Amino acid sequence: MAEEHTVQALSWRRLYLSRAKLKAASRTSALLSGFAMVAMVEVQLQKGDPSEKIDDVPEGLFISFSVVTTILVAVHLFALMISTCILPNIEAVSNVHNITAVNESPHEHMRVFIEVAWCFSTGLGIFLFLVEIAVLMWVKFYQFSTWAAIISTGILVPVLILFVAFAVHFYRTLVVHKYERSAQGLIELENMATQLKDNGPRVEDV
Repeated sequence: MAEEHTVQALSWRRLYLSRAKLKAASRTSALLSGFAMVAMVEVQLQKGDPSEKIDDVPEGLFISFSVVTTILVAVHLFALMISTCILPNIEAVSNVHNITAVNESPHEHMRVFIEVAWCFSTGLGIFLFLVEIAVLMWVKFYQFSTWAAIISTGILVPVLILFVAFAVHFYRTLVVHKYERSAQGLIELENMATQLKDNGPRVEDV
């Protein structure tokens, strides 16, 4: 009985964690994809004027901006779609005050999709958003001040490096934490099995 309650408690913990990840992914994806679409629509482009020594924006910048924006919106919309499809089913189960109701939640079977949505939204999506800011600065200021674009890119490069470093450190720390929790859980199960074996002969003797 104690072992069953332990398994149920762990399953409920994973359910609440999955729900929190999906909520964070849906909020972040909706926000950043909206910003990306607004940036693409509101950016004002104009052709160069040789008489005023204003050059045309290189076609490569336009291609980079369109590609990064398209990938960014697609990644966030994919994460948002996963969150929208799975989250209501998890919310319905989490509101039921019954310890066995956790078995009806799809969070265990959809664990891969939940992790994909969370990584796409908070990891790859934010990285692409920072890259889009750098490309947008070049598209916006190339005709007026290349130094403005260079300085903004120089500021964003350390930010990107710090972001990647934090993501790697966080992932490694999370893996170590999960390993320690799994090891602790195995030790607890072994102790419970040992106690059951020790209590077994006493029951037979009675």
